[in-house]
Amino acid sequence: MIYADNAATTKMSEAAVRTLIETQAVGWGNPSSLYSHGQKAKEILEKAREDVAAVIGAEPREIYFTSGGSEADNQALRSAAAIGKRKGKMHIISTAFEHHAILHTLKALEKEGFEVTLLDVHENGIVVPSEVEAAIREDTCLVSVMYANNEIGTIQPIREIGAVCRAKGVLFHTDAVQAMGHLPVSTEDGFDMLSASAHKFHGPKGVGFLYVRKGVPLTNLIEGGAQERGKRAGTEDVPGIAAMVTALKETVSHMEENAAHLTKLRDRLIEGLRQIPHGALNGDAEKRLPGNVNFCFEGIEGESLLLLLDDRGICASSGSACTSGSLDPSHVLLAIGRVHDVAHGSLRLSLGEDADEAQVDEIIRSVREVVEYLRGFSPVWRDLMAGKKEFIL
Repeated sequence: MIYADNAATTKMSEAAVRTLIETQAVGWGNPSSLYSHGQKAKEILEKAREDVAAVIGAEPREIYFTSGGSEADNQALRSAAAIGKRKGKMHIISTAFEHHAILHTLKALEKEGFEVTLLDVHENGIVVPSEVEAAIREDTCLVSVMYANNEIGTIQPIREIGAVCRAKGVLFHTDAVQAMGHLPVSTEDGFDMLSASAHKFHGPKGVGFLYVRKGVPLTNLIEGGAQERGKRAGTEDVPGIAAMVTALKETVSHMEENAAHLTKLRDRLIEGLRQIPHGALNGDAEKRLPGNVNFCFEGIEGESLLLLLDDRGICASSGSACTSGSLDPSHVLLAIGRVHDVAHGSLRLSLGEDADEAQVDEIIRSVREVVEYLRGFSPVWRDLMAGKKEFIL
């Protein structure tokens, strides 16, 4: 099997699995309890907080553990909205290709009276800082721009956007779920809040964290207890958090070599898929995550492509795993200007650190053969070849 869907989830590292098992044995107590088993768990928990903070250059008290990126996104946006509302600032800026954890929360906030501006990301899938600056108003309370896109992998100019927001006195949040562990991420980038999820960097599912710059008050999503300094009720998953930290430290320690390895394979894969007629790479060819490749192929349906690749032992996706059951084309691809017919024929391949050239070459060969096969009985393709419709790609 060739696993090429690491943007959806990564396999837990052996070190993270060991930490999970070991911590279940010694850190199973409730960290809010005063007896020894509880205090042992608390010790592990606070050491994990220190380690996460060290990775991004934060203070331990600025790290809050969550169930993952979606919860962290929700809490960040709702906290900023609450701050803005108290000040009479009800305008939020984001982008048209954010994860649905952001977009759906923004929809909910609109129903509560907030005004939302979604910036264009253009054909290359990159936000322009000057357009962020131009969109900021006197009543803007938050800018939220993802660090790297979960579908097309484009890396955003976070530091430049952070500088704009800091100069304007506007809170800045970034969804770094895809970036954490794969790109250098630092509080020096200028964000006030940041979301991350363990299972994107070889940690367990159901664990993540939210960075919140000191002085920014959080609004609770979950009430019921004093955990996480009263801002996130519920007994902490100490073994899961410890495993997340092990995975994060391990991934970050090999980030440079992993990036070089994956970038080489990514570019080989892009070059091979570009040989398929009437296909196109989605997003910038260089300013993208090291292992991300996203293509559209005209005249086919992405779902059929995925199923036939699966028959050949290749695991891929047509976009975000969170919307894989939807028949609608990717909102990310529509945001960069792909028309519906083309967006339906999308393929996302996200390589892992254990990938090699032989696997990449097998992916290229298989995609080429499957695309040719599907086009062979596609009425849309027949119309295109007969000149009844014009090619778009």
